[in-house]
Amino acid sequence: MTPNTDLPPCSILLLAGGRGQRMGGQDKGLLEWHGQPLIAHLHRKTRALSDDLIISCNRNLEKYAPYADQLVHDDEGDFPGPLAGIRAGLKAARHGLLLVLPCDVPRIDAALLHDMRETAHQHPGKPLMLRHGEHWEPLLCIIPATLLMDFEKAWNEGERSPGRLMRKLGATALQCPENDPRLANLNTPELLSSHNTVSD
Repeated sequence: MTPNTDLPPCSILLLAGGRGQRMGGQDKGLLEWHGQPLIAHLHRKTRALSDDLIISCNRNLEKYAPYADQLVHDDEGDFPGPLAGIRAGLKAARHGLLLVLPCDVPRIDAALLHDMRETAHQHPGKPLMLRHGEHWEPLLCIIPATLLMDFEKAWNEGERSPGRLMRKLGATALQCPENDPRLANLNTPELLSSHNTVSD
């Protein structure tokens, strides 16, 4: 797909800083799928969209570094959750919008990434989250960097749910079909082995 030059530039944050509990504690972004680590698939699908590709990771920094322009990590130990990674990404972002993706959605495609950016552009100042059926996907989102202080305030008040926080901030929903295969989270060994059709 030809990039739409009318869309504002965005920073991209790939979340790979979790504990990987469903993977037995393994570093999920480095697990192989179709001969490459999951992070490599996300890198391939996002690299052309931004000159500011950020990876949030809390271990194996040397393995993630080739896939990123910047690495960030949580400012608290013991894996405090994805909102910590998002906060770190917002602080580091060089552009006014931060597109956030988890490292375990290798079947996301260029059309959906374009639709996310276009929809966010149409609703300035508000976070955007994907939704399928009635289910929100808070880790597939776009966040204006101007909301950093709102995220910091909520964190300091004890909020740890990215979805709840973004809904409080008036999030826009980009509706996807129910059970959209592009949103498949390959976050268990069984799912990783069962999704064996590459989607570009």
